[in-house]
Amino acid sequence: MKKDQQPSVSLDTRPGQALVTGQRSDGRDVALIVILLGVVTVLHLFTTTSAQAIPMHLLYRKLYYLPIMYSGFVFGRRGGFITAIAASLLFALHATVSLGGLLGAHIDNLYEIVMYLAVGVMFGWLRDLAEAKTSDLRQLSKQLEEAYRKLEERAIQLVNIQDYTQSILRSITSGVMTVGPDGSVATANPAAERMLGVREVDIVPRRIGTLFADDSGLDAEVTKVLNGRIPKSVRDMRLVTRAGRVLHVQVSTSRMRDVDGRILGAVVTVEDVSEVKALTDQLIRADRLAAMGELTAGVAHEVRNPLGIIRASVQLVEESECDRGRVLEATSVIKQEIDRLDRVIKALLDFGRPSKPYLRLTDIGEVIEDVILFTRRFAGQSKVTISAIDTGALPQIMADPDQMKQVFVNLVSNAVQAMEGTGGKITVSGRVVDGFLAISISDNGPGIPAADLKKVFDPFYSTRDAGTGLGLTIVHRILDEHDGHIEVMSDFRKGTTFVVSLPVFQINEED
Repeated sequence: MKKDQQPSVSLDTRPGQALVTGQRSDGRDVALIVILLGVVTVLHLFTTTSAQAIPMHLLYRKLYYLPIMYSGFVFGRRGGFITAIAASLLFALHATVSLGGLLGAHIDNLYEIVMYLAVGVMFGWLRDLAEAKTSDLRQLSKQLEEAYRKLEERAIQLVNIQDYTQSILRSITSGVMTVGPDGSVATANPAAERMLGVREVDIVPRRIGTLFADDSGLDAEVTKVLNGRIPKSVRDMRLVTRAGRVLHVQVSTSRMRDVDGRILGAVVTVEDVSEVKALTDQLIRADRLAAMGELTAGVAHEVRNPLGIIRASVQLVEESECDRGRVLEATSVIKQEIDRLDRVIKALLDFGRPSKPYLRLTDIGEVIEDVILFTRRFAGQSKVTISAIDTGALPQIMADPDQMKQVFVNLVSNAVQAMEGTGGKITVSGRVVDGFLAISISDNGPGIPAADLKKVFDPFYSTRDAGTGLGLTIVHRILDEHDGHIEVMSDFRKGTTFVVSLPVFQINEED
């Protein structure tokens, strides 16, 4: 065998083999105990009982403790007690015959037998107690080994999950940063490093606002989320890095909690939307050019018709040969067409150069009440009734009241004109939906054909000969200036509903 080679030990744990091995071991122990008892008894028998041999007999009787203690150690309390009884019987027989009996001058012989029994029981009991403790320790050891195995498996799982999470963070194109409760950066993924132009070791543990030359209020938004003022924040921002790079990004901030609900910090996700913004700007420019083309065509159409009529009327005046009736007829037509041109130009100016809204806290219910008040008479002439539902307790909004009146007057007037001569009913109602105040203007008029529904906000689109087609376009422009929007729904021959949505005023807490 080589010097560094260890001998191999093979443990056969099969039940049958273990039983045979245990039986062999027990047989050897029993034989040894019997031999020890026999040897001590033989020593007593072959030693004289003279006065000079008494010390030897005293020594021999002490030797009975050896098999008793060994039996208790090997077989426990039961084995120790049985061996003690055997030793007591052997010694009692010898003491009665050769050592003067169990009582009398040698009364300590009885005490020795009692001690045999006590030592056998006590030593066996200690062995059983030690065996029970050992069994408990083995069970505890098995439990600890199982717990360690599970803990090791869990640690491996956690390491795998951590590696998987890190792989995800390294792979995504959005910048992800975590900040602690104090607003300092704890981690940053590679995408965030590329956006900022710095390494993670140079970011941690600085406050997130210090990473930018201009953070557009990002630090304040993170502080609001950490303080619990808002649950999360999603904003489009223009960030300027320390290197001067301009980023058009969408920043999402949300609280990070542990399993007990305690706030650990926040997760800040930064998505670069510079390319999207560039494409959006291009689309907006294209839409503006297209709108300008439509506007130019509409203006040409609206102006050409009155000019043609005016030209024909002037020719009529030239051919009238001073006929006063024909001259008055022609000049009346000219005035009407000039007024029509004036309306077109005025509406075009209102559309092209809208006044900036003067935003202030506005009770939209009062605005609707005023609109109904000065349109009711106009509606009554067309046999149309106007009523308001749930508009008295609407939340306030930031708006220009005059421009809001212009919006609702335009929508109500359109509904009245759509039902002119036939009569009908207009209903104005309000409700709050997802942070927006939705005002609905519904009528039960003839409705709008599906083919024309998508053109109602186009410039110069009108179903009336006297209309300029810019009313709803101006309404759309005003609502854009108020961060609102308008929708239209119509059921042909059953009615039309316009829904104006405006953001509800909310008090923003300052840092």
